[in-house]
Amino acid sequence: MLRLKQPKSIILLILDGWGHRVSTDYNAIALAKKPHWDHLIKTVPHTLLQASGLSVGLPAGQMGNSEVGHLTIGAGRVIYQDLTRIHKSIENGDFMNNKIFILGLLSPGGVHSHETHLYALLELCAQMGISNCYIHAFLDGRDTPPKSAANSLIALEEKCKQLGIGNIASLIGRYYAMDRDNRWERTKAAYDCIVGGRSLCVASTALDGLEAAYARNETDEFVQPTCLYKSDAAPITVQSGDVVFFMNFRADRVQQLSRAFLDPDFLNFKRITSPNLGGFVSLTEYATDIPSQIAFPPQSIKNGLGEYLSKMGLKQLRIAETEKYAHVTFFFNGGIAAPFPYETRLLIPSKKVAHYDMAPKMSLLEITDQLLKAISQKEHDVIICNFANPDMVGHTGNQMATQEAITCVDACIGKMVVVQIYDFT
Repeated sequence: MLRLKQPKSIILLILDGWGHRVSTDYNAIALAKKPHWDHLIKTVPHTLLQASGLSVGLPAGQMGNSEVGHLTIGAGRVIYQDLTRIHKSIENGDFMNNKIFILGLLSPGGVHSHETHLYALLELCAQMGISNCYIHAFLDGRDTPPKSAANSLIALEEKCKQLGIGNIASLIGRYYAMDRDNRWERTKAAYDCIVGGRSLCVASTALDGLEAAYARNETDEFVQPTCLYKSDAAPITVQSGDVVFFMNFRADRVQQLSRAFLDPDFLNFKRITSPNLGGFVSLTEYATDIPSQIAFPPQSIKNGLGEYLSKMGLKQLRIAETEKYAHVTFFFNGGIAAPFPYETRLLIPSKKVAHYDMAPKMSLLEITDQLLKAISQKEHDVIICNFANPDMVGHTGNQMATQEAITCVDACIGKMVVVQIYDFT
């Protein structure tokens, strides 16, 4: 007879992007084969958590995201997110006391930015009498429908017309401008467009540029960097003396481009030029070693889970692949980059593919191997691990690939449960 052993460790396994919906329409999780998950749901106590809106410190009705989820889990309480704080400041006029100038994700998605914040920046520029205001617009299509940028561009142009200031200088899909996985050739393409006025694609207006991208079968996320200027004019670029205002409030996908602007010893690619900026303002803090002026400094989150475990002298291990490494470390620790005492981190490199529907398993098998190894070594009191597949493959919109990802996650859950119950003492 097999005797169950009492585990000494806790495993917090975060299935990133895994949600619950009764309807099976376009529901990859419900439609995928996942026998281990189904068995657990039938046999062990469980509950559902709300991961959006006010429950995680976002405005009512605003969808959640990985950053907010990990921050809330780690904090163990509701933390008003940067989006909510900025919204409130705009409503009461405090935001108009902050400083200026503009590139970032043009999107109503509310995950990395919000276009209403861009409108507030434009109003601030108008109040200050700044006439030479230009926008390098990054397009979403990931946290918004894949071909929805036209509405945002039209609304932005209307706002500029209303205020009498502001011109869109370029269009760049977030695939290029907001890479976070050290694919520096993408960052370089965005930087060359913004700073050097160099891009393979050129258009005279934003809507013309977007239409041309759609004709190339590119959705918003993947729009190639496109400089916008008339045939008798020159591209509008960031030059020495200019002030840059990066309007994204989420940090993880803006660090690479920010470093290209600000790092004097930058070596990740050869910069076409390195302008001596009059200022670089970020809406929030992107990293402690990125020397930007910060419009909204970070909140201090005390005694979160990671800090508490450390104070108790408990050993903790964080495991994730590159795409979610910041989430189980920086975000989970309340925006603190350095590990706490007794905290060990293990980074598994993400696969180098254009889109994760091309590799639905991602690096899950390698992560699971390391997780099982850590369980068997019995060196940690708490193991915090992220499975990124449901989120990252789900974002591609490829339902069959997402179902494959879910099935792979389920198989790895099965392996972990068996080892945790029977082998870990």
